[in-house]
Amino acid sequence: MAFVSSIRRLLSGSSTASSILHSQYASIRLNTTLTSPKLFISGLSRLTTDEKLKEAFSPFGQLLDAKVIADRATGRSKGFGFVTYKSIEEAEKAREGMNAKFLDGWVIFVDPAKPREPRPPPQPLQESSDMGFRTNKTVGWCG
Repeated sequence: MAFVSSIRRLLSGSSTASSILHSQYASIRLNTTLTSPKLFISGLSRLTTDEKLKEAFSPFGQLLDAKVIADRATGRSKGFGFVTYKSIEEAEKAREGMNAKFLDGWVIFVDPAKPREPRPPPQPLQESSDMGFRTNKTVGWCG
């Protein structure tokens, strides 16, 4: 019973327990050190452009690049982008200053950019027969 009452006290919202848990999670998110001056910006509005992103992040240091990623087919923003600073210290200031702030009416999140994962090599094209038809390698009934 003592165990149940201690859990109930913890979950009932004692302000010290909740503030300790909240501060631990906040510190975990912010204590990751940057290894490169490139930042990943998520939560962008579809109306945010490269220029607006550059304007919002320029007060924190010298920007080398600000890019909103767009869909190839439609040209619309995918809702995320990247910002690259000259130094890691400037990127850290921007991360602290812009994380969970509003940009174009949306709350944005600033995190360290991860290196791009390598893509698998493209599949070779199937060989066509003498008649110009491609052979289907499917086994079984395709009715």
